[in-house]
Amino acid sequence: MGLIKAGLGALGGALADQWLEYFYCEAMPADVLARKGQRREDKRSSNKKGTDNIISSGSGIAVADGQCMIIVEQGKVLDVCFEPGEYTYNVGGEPSLFAGGDMKENIIGSLFAVWERFKFGGQPGKDQRIYYFNTKELVGNKYGTPSPVPFRVVDTNVGLDMDISIRCFGEYSYKLTNPILFYANVCGNVEEEYKRSQIDDQMKSELLTALQPAFAKISAMGIRYSALPGHTTEMADALNDVMSAKWRDLRGIEIVSFGVSSVKASEEDEQMIKELQRNAAFRDPNMAAAHLVGAQAQAMQSAASNEGAGAAMAFVGMNMAGNAGGMNAQNLYNMGQQQGQPQYQTPPQAPDGGFGMAAPPAPPQAPPQVQPQAPPQAPPAQQAAPPPQAAPQAGWTCQCGTVNTGNFCSHCAAPRPAAQAVQWTCTCGTVNEGNFCSNCAKPRPA
Repeated sequence: MGLIKAGLGALGGALADQWLEYFYCEAMPADVLARKGQRREDKRSSNKKGTDNIISSGSGIAVADGQCMIIVEQGKVLDVCFEPGEYTYNVGGEPSLFAGGDMKENIIGSLFAVWERFKFGGQPGKDQRIYYFNTKELVGNKYGTPSPVPFRVVDTNVGLDMDISIRCFGEYSYKLTNPILFYANVCGNVEEEYKRSQIDDQMKSELLTALQPAFAKISAMGIRYSALPGHTTEMADALNDVMSAKWRDLRGIEIVSFGVSSVKASEEDEQMIKELQRNAAFRDPNMAAAHLVGAQAQAMQSAASNEGAGAAMAFVGMNMAGNAGGMNAQNLYNMGQQQGQPQYQTPPQAPDGGFGMAAPPAPPQAPPQVQPQAPPQAPPAQQAAPPPQAAPQAGWTCQCGTVNTGNFCSHCAAPRPAAQAVQWTCTCGTVNEGNFCSNCAKPRPA
């Protein structure tokens, strides 16, 4: 009885699987990553007794946009199709009389399939499946840092290089780029479908772990944490680089986009960064002068608002502070003006006076010229005398200690000593001490 039952089962199963099949997958929702392909049947179909997980040779398989189809035989990927369209399965399928080609070969193949099934007790001795994968971009994956993530702040303008803690929230999207890896390492021979909820928690945990090295790469580019929402492309690339070993090379998943809804540092870190940047701006004397003027104006307004002696004491304190500080707005402004002017530096000279070369010898100096003495002047009768000039008055010191210029002391009226008589030069050039010239007898000028 067992042999007869096995023979009838093998024959009936082989005849039922002679019909060609048509596999098609409807549009997969966003929460489904993989789905097993099912043959299409309706009320007019006669192929209602075909064996599951058996594909007849010559069957049609349709692939839609955003999908990838793989054929698995005996647990191993046999073929894959990424392009949309119709795929005809004619390699390794169950022999069918309706398959194209030689009818004689199809009949012999069908009889051989009956014999193979009879050896397995009336059932087929192989397993063939079709799986469809969702290759569209899967959006709406929310993330958030439950605890602060370290971020390195680098600002070359102010010489800032420090680590702070930030929190960020947003969404990211990913897609299946290698369905074969995803099938082999994640979903496997799934019975019906594989949903995102089965892997999302693991992916979010790994994403938050990878944020720290990704932020390190972003900060190395000189991007501030407050500018992260404008550099989402760089963030996605950095995350793909960090998670390539786990996601891309192991699961065939890559991040398409990474959005940052908000990013915020702690209040202490933000206050410290703002203070350092503000103080660095005052390295410019013009900025420092403007800030000082504003502070003085605010102080004056505050002092003017005080009643009684408080205002006067406030202005006195401002003057004392300005005098003691040694620096005011005008000085700072002058420093800024000097820095804005181009500085011309003289090239360094060698000790010998040249630019690294020996100084040329000094030109020979001419010997001092001796002024010839004037020839004796002609007598007054032969040459007209120039107008008389006043003789220089030489000073003399009296015995009482008074310095005088006349012939008598202005203090005690003592006469001028003869040894200190005033000398005068005549128009003829002769130096005399008396009242008449010893050369031309001309009288001494008044």
